[in-house]
Amino acid sequence: MKFFLRIITLITFCVIMISFSVQGQDFTPVRQLAQRRVPWLAPKLVFFMLATDNGKDVFEISTKDNKVRIAASNANTAATALNWYLKYYCHRSMSHMGDNLSPVAVLPLLKNKVRIVAEFPVRYALNYCTISYTMAFYKWNDWERELDWMALNGVNLMLAPVGTEAVWENTLKRIGYSDKEALGFIPGPGFTAWWLMGNLEGWGGPVTQIMIDRQTALQRQILSRMKQLGISPILQAFYGVVPTSLKNKMNVQVVDQGNWVGGFKRPDFLLPTDTSFKKIAGIYYEEMQKLYGKDIHYFGGEPFHEGGKSAGIDITASAKEIQHVMQQYYPASTWVLQGWQENPSKSLLQGLDRSKALVIELFGENTNNWEQRNGYDSTSFVWSNVSNFGEKNGLYGKLQRFASEVYRAKNSKYGNLLKGVGVIPEGIRNNPVAYDLMLELGWHKDSVDVSKWIKGYVKYRYGTNNDTIQNAWQQLLQTVYSSPEQYQEGPSESIFCARPAVRINSVSSWGTRVRNYDLKQFEAAVKLFVSVSPGFENSETYKTDRVDFLRQLMANRADTVYATMIKALKSNNKVLFNTTSDQFCHMLMMQDSLLSSNKYFSLSTWLNAAERFGITPQEKIIALQNAKAQITYWGGNNPKTDLRDYAHKEWGGLLSSLYVERWKRFIKDTNADQLKPKGNVYFDMEKKWADSPGVYQQGQLPEDKLNDLINRIIK
Repeated sequence: MKFFLRIITLITFCVIMISFSVQGQDFTPVRQLAQRRVPWLAPKLVFFMLATDNGKDVFEISTKDNKVRIAASNANTAATALNWYLKYYCHRSMSHMGDNLSPVAVLPLLKNKVRIVAEFPVRYALNYCTISYTMAFYKWNDWERELDWMALNGVNLMLAPVGTEAVWENTLKRIGYSDKEALGFIPGPGFTAWWLMGNLEGWGGPVTQIMIDRQTALQRQILSRMKQLGISPILQAFYGVVPTSLKNKMNVQVVDQGNWVGGFKRPDFLLPTDTSFKKIAGIYYEEMQKLYGKDIHYFGGEPFHEGGKSAGIDITASAKEIQHVMQQYYPASTWVLQGWQENPSKSLLQGLDRSKALVIELFGENTNNWEQRNGYDSTSFVWSNVSNFGEKNGLYGKLQRFASEVYRAKNSKYGNLLKGVGVIPEGIRNNPVAYDLMLELGWHKDSVDVSKWIKGYVKYRYGTNNDTIQNAWQQLLQTVYSSPEQYQEGPSESIFCARPAVRINSVSSWGTRVRNYDLKQFEAAVKLFVSVSPGFENSETYKTDRVDFLRQLMANRADTVYATMIKALKSNNKVLFNTTSDQFCHMLMMQDSLLSSNKYFSLSTWLNAAERFGITPQEKIIALQNAKAQITYWGGNNPKTDLRDYAHKEWGGLLSSLYVERWKRFIKDTNADQLKPKGNVYFDMEKKWADSPGVYQQGQLPEDKLNDLINRIIK
């Protein structure tokens, strides 16, 4: 009898524990997220644990007793559910380009329970370049907001290499480097991305020990919050890249990797067959564990990114050894590789345990490498798109292609290898519609018709179902957000930002000025959108988009004026040349005034962030130089660099302090019959601007003058 009582007691205890596990699941981090972003809704949220749907993430939303009941399979899915309710029932949203999160008058009630099942296990975010183009000067409040946005949009795998500086510093010091030598390998905050990718070393420095220590502390905060919100971080692997000075310190076998673009010297590649490889890799991972723990399951970074020299290297054996050492220190971890150009090479993939590898298909809006390369030779992959290069301004995003290609890949013979969707922009402060759609595709089973999906987006972007704006957006889908077959690396560039010349095909080396859409239809869409301005005086999202659409309209018109100016020049019509060049400069300054009216298009926003990033006077100088160099000549002292203007910005303050001065110099030289400026005049102007102190604070137009400017633009 006692035996049976014990059995019953044990069963009862197990049932109680299981019940407690289900009902008592800690959704506190999601509650706290709601309190930060929608405090008016937070008290009305009730969370419940929900079993997965055959292993897939799932959430349910219902309302009862004036409460919003969210049942979810984990904290990350619960945050996604919260965002779903906000978007599609409260018509509220958060973005990198403005928020619409004001309280609703009446809590929306659901007639029926909503149940959404994830189509894929992975929702991925971030490019290495995003870490520098967008996040170079982030402090904790910026990262906290960023991670809230990620969680709300269902991101559960994110590149997070902040704080790698300390790992490398400690590693180098353990193998004989002095403090100064170790710091010399580490770049400034504006150029971390390309150091991590093995493209350069030291540029933008020297950084200070205080800066490195702050980044380490920041990374610990980031990793802690990511864990709470169910977002797995991708940290930086040791993949053979070492300082070019290492061969002078140790007897090692390295392969010189030559130069990257812009004349930057790449770090060397340490052969994994060298006995020092395991030693240094082991020290690196030991330092990683000391700083950030052993609970890391994903690592990024790979050799021969965008070139390098692999001749004479057994790439297959090297890849095998890189992954082997990674597994020794972080068992069962996954090596995340970039599907970009020829990467990862066939020979590299052959050396891997592919059950512990994941390829991020970067450029899905233009290519289909997943298909051309036979599912990356049977390696799991995530379908993503870049959409933006250098965080340049421009309306762009092949929205229907995003939806159609994900659906096609899912239903292809490689569908079993497709593990998710992702956003991988070089800069993320632009085109919020592209990121919202892309990440939401991870929750859609059926093919998405974007012309229908956009109706919901418009409602939650602005908080209203205005027919005029809906019509405007349908035309935007047919123009700037259409999906032409033409290959295009990012948005069409603005002539205002170009280094002056008689013939300008692009502003940056790999960009384009071509508009693959109907300019008249786009202008009609903008005028429709602007026509409802009186009803949106308090809408940050509407006013931000209005500036962006008008900015694009002005940039498009400037192309026509520039063409007339150059035609007049070639026909030796100096009267017409002077008239049109005056008009061009006037339009440029109008654009500057327009953009200065909004913090998302203002140079001072970027430079103030850089200045705040530094604590000491020395750090402030370093950060500001990084910020200014990155958006102008980029780096090095090479007047012929391909990188200049790669990350140019059509920002208020930059137009008026640098770009207009370049154009005025061009006009002056042209009138003096000096078509080709002497020497490196533009490079010198750019470098002088970047090296000068100050943050170029610009004034903001009063509301009445801004409205007058807008009326002049659209008429």
